Amino acid sequence: MVRYCLKVRYCLRALSVVLVACALSSGAVAQNLEVRIGYIQWTPDPGPVLSNVIPEPEDAGLRGAELALADNNTTGKFLDQSYTLERQAADSEAAVVEAFKALQRSGVGLFVVNAPASTVQALMGASGERTLVFNAGARDDALRTSACHPNLLHSIPSYAMLTDALGQWLNQRRWNDLFLITGPTLADRSWASAFRRSAKRFGLEIVEDKPWTFDADLRRTASKELPLFTQAADYDAVVVADVRGDFGEYVPFNTWLPRPVVGTQGMMPVAWHFVVENWGAAQLQNRFREMARREMNSEDYAAWAAIRSIGTAVTELGSANPEKVRNFLFSDHFQLAAFKGRKLTYRDWNGQLRQPIPLVHPRGLVARAPFEGFLHPNTTMDTLGFDKPESRCRING
Repeated sequence: MVRYCLKVRYCLRALSVVLVACALSSGAVAQNLEVRIGYIQWTPDPGPVLSNVIPEPEDAGLRGAELALADNNTTGKFLDQSYTLERQAADSEAAVVEAFKALQRSGVGLFVVNAPASTVQALMGASGERTLVFNAGARDDALRTSACHPNLLHSIPSYAMLTDALGQWLNQRRWNDLFLITGPTLADRSWASAFRRSAKRFGLEIVEDKPWTFDADLRRTASKELPLFTQAADYDAVVVADVRGDFGEYVPFNTWLPRPVVGTQGMMPVAWHFVVENWGAAQLQNRFREMARREMNSEDYAAWAAIRSIGTAVTELGSANPEKVRNFLFSDHFQLAAFKGRKLTYRDWNGQLRQPIPLVHPRGLVARAPFEGFLHPNTTMDTLGFDKPESRCRING
């Protein structure tokens, strides 16, 4: 009797293999599905940088998109699906919008965009109803709280997600009294504004809140300027908001009190960093290095996550229809395996990809947010960034 059962199981298993093979050969599964993805990138000239900061690579984001495309095609070849990336690098916002419109006219409905928030908003104003756009570069909170669009998703973490991760860590360490230094750029002010919100949220006190107004060459004067600038009665840590890197690299070891430096320099909350190696990430890092001949950064990871989201949906649906892809990404059936220790999903009210935030220093991983003890009625991932009651966005009704 046992031998008979084993034979039956073997036959059923063999029959299922034959049926799948017949379905593939007969075209029951999607035939020759071509998935075209537009990739648009524009980085405005940041102007002169007042330090020896290492500049971001010019192809940041693009190389992550190319790696994801290769991953999608590896799976797609078994399903008769092929993915192509139609790249457009522009030198102005107007050129970006024109390139976007041209790709839409040619039939492209899926886009990954690495551009400033104002440009993303301009693109959404020019997008059709059947166009789905992934924001892989703009961290601005307004895109997730007020200036939302039903067909705009975000694979890059917001400023609020980054600073909430830092705020949770500082709260855990009981480093409650902070000295905040804010640079002069719009990005610096946006980062600092997000951190002030995080400080209130997690019971931290900013005992000194000072703007950086100097334009001196800190390569020569840092040891004199910064101790005087950071004088205060006491504080547990210095928080730096210097996104571009004009002065922040010189703050560590030059503060008035011997205190750690966190923020955009020192220990940093980021979407991705080459020191992340757990949960299979070392394999992703190695493949990226082999392809790009450099390390993977946050923009690369965001573009990779966006295109892998598309690939996951198309594999499941057998269709690249933007509306169907969008609906699947917001469904209970979607989970992105993304080398962060947890399956990632999109927030249905503002399109933000939920994801853990690594806290790193230049040569090592310190921790990963969210942390234990910070509770949420649905998922602790929503303790990072603006939660549903805090956002005016309702992109799914």
